[in-house]
Amino acid sequence: MSTLTSAMPDALSHLEPAAVWAHFATLCRIPRQSKQEDALRDHLRQWADSLGLGTQVDPAGNLIVRKPASPGREHVPGLVLQGHLDMVCQKNSDSSHDFSRDPIRPVLKDGWVMAEGTTLGADNGMGVAMILALLADPALPHGPIEALFTVDEEAGMGGAQGLQPGLLQGRLMLNLDTEAWGEFYLGCAGGMDVNVARTGPAEPMPPEHDAWRISLTGLRGGHSGVNIHEERGNAIKLLVRVLQGLQALGDVRLISLQGGSARNALPREAFAVVAVPEALAADLAQILLSWQTLLLQELEGVEPRLALRADAAQASQVMAAAEQDIWLQSLHAAPHGVRRMSQRVPGVVETSNNLGMVDMGPTGGHCNFMVRSLRDSGSQALADEIVSLWALSGTQAEQSGAYPGWTPNPDSPLLALCQRVYLSEFKAPSAVQVIHAGLECGIIAAKYPGMDIVSFGPTIKGAHAPGEQVEVASVARTWQLFTAIVSAIGT
Repeated sequence: MSTLTSAMPDALSHLEPAAVWAHFATLCRIPRQSKQEDALRDHLRQWADSLGLGTQVDPAGNLIVRKPASPGREHVPGLVLQGHLDMVCQKNSDSSHDFSRDPIRPVLKDGWVMAEGTTLGADNGMGVAMILALLADPALPHGPIEALFTVDEEAGMGGAQGLQPGLLQGRLMLNLDTEAWGEFYLGCAGGMDVNVARTGPAEPMPPEHDAWRISLTGLRGGHSGVNIHEERGNAIKLLVRVLQGLQALGDVRLISLQGGSARNALPREAFAVVAVPEALAADLAQILLSWQTLLLQELEGVEPRLALRADAAQASQVMAAAEQDIWLQSLHAAPHGVRRMSQRVPGVVETSNNLGMVDMGPTGGHCNFMVRSLRDSGSQALADEIVSLWALSGTQAEQSGAYPGWTPNPDSPLLALCQRVYLSEFKAPSAVQVIHAGLECGIIAAKYPGMDIVSFGPTIKGAHAPGEQVEVASVARTWQLFTAIVSAIGT
């Protein structure tokens, strides 16, 4: 068994398939934030070179590893195996984890591998680990293989966007970046970002005011596409609502507001520093307790750990009153959540939006919206609406990073093969799905017209949020399916 490192966390040391978990252990060991994948990519390239595999790093920073066909399988159609190297780096506010240098520390609980207090990186680390294990397997029969490991997927799909036409020769592709065992994915949402920025004058701290830091924490967070329909709380939207409620009680002035830490994750926490009149400060704790009770009632069964609290703070400046009104009213009015359900694919979100991040101080700041849709026109329409909202106050809002959706092809020959193999291996039918998330498949399909693509993977829960976990049993089943499909191509 050729693995990347002998270091193996205890939680993973006895899991099967051993080769897959050994490779995943390496991915846990080497930091891999979006746009900071160089160390991992260089490590993988050296490993592949040591196996005699062909390697190439393209101008976008993607790594391509090529493995020739097994003897007698040279006639088999070329196959691309694809996953992304980066991970969403989210942690709880009480965690000291540094994603730029600290390894992920997986733990095993009740048949699931997870990380406590941080994301695990099973998205897309499990898919990458399976591709690596397959590349290292000397016995598995297969046709020509190109493994495409992209970068910057989680922060804008920069690697896929920069992939050049003509670089890949295979006309079939297996993407291993979906998160529900037993389902083959045949389409995904496209989308874009709307980035808002505004500056304004600061004002001195008003007399007879005290500074307080208000924290809204304890939300579940999650994937801004996959979990968007579950009505989970958005910490930014909820805290803005609380701030407007406080503003109605007296001359409460905004000093700063921060919330969310990833554009493609539902905001779990938000924090505001406000200047509160001394007369109102005495009642602040009770006011927040009332808000907490109300929000817990509204989000009953969804966000049982929501918590609001206030702590004394220090400040010398506040945001100008007019600027405060623009920010709070615009954030309150801004869309978030499901806009439209698909009428063509029942039960699937067609168009949605995530207010994912905000960061502002006395002189202004910025926020980000991530728009998704199964229809490119749907993404554009909702993004235009957000830009129009901010334009009412003369605030700059720019659209960026647009990427296409992946149009389903129900007649895909590769899908038919995958379904036949699944039925043969597991004696049960599989499901076909369209996912309301941005897979790189849509971008790659646009650059390589006619490429036949199917996506699948093990069961992952809580992607993009601390506590992310992957089901051990589903990893073994996915590996069994993956190797069986690769072996069956061309036979």
